[in-house]
Amino acid sequence: QVQLVESGGGLVQAGGSLRLSCAASGRTFSDYAMGWFRQAPGKEREFAAGISWNGDRTYYSDSVKGRFTISRDNAKNTVYLQMNSLRPEDTAVYYCAADLSFVRIQSAKPDSWGQGTQVTVSS
Repeated sequence: QVQLVESGGGLVQAGGSLRLSCAASGRTFSDYAMGWFRQAPGKEREFAAGISWNGDRTYYSDSVKGRFTISRDNAKNTVYLQMNSLRPEDTAVYYCAADLSFVRIQSAKPDSWGQGTQVTVSS
C-alpha cells in the first residue's frame, strides 16, 4: 500500500476557496490512480473526485462538478483538490485515496486511505 498524508484543510467562509494536498510515499506514485472522498457528520463517506495515473482522465461527483478541480504532480508525489465556491454543505472530513485501478477509485473501493483533513465552511 501507499502511505497518504493530507493537508490544507481549515475554516473558510461560504464562497471562498481552499486547496487540499495529499503527499504519497512508499510506492511508485505514478502507478496509482488517486481520488478525494469526503464524509460529513452523520453521513457515509462519498466520492468527490478522481484522477488517472497520468492525469489524462478526471471524474467528479455531481455535487462538486464545476467547483472542484483535481490535479496531480507526479514529480512531487502529490495530488491536489482545488475547491472554489465553497458551500456550507461541503463541510466534511476530506480523505485522499489511492489505487492501481481508476475504476476502483470511481467505485469508492480504493486500497489506501489517508487520515483525513477537516474542511469547515461557515455561512
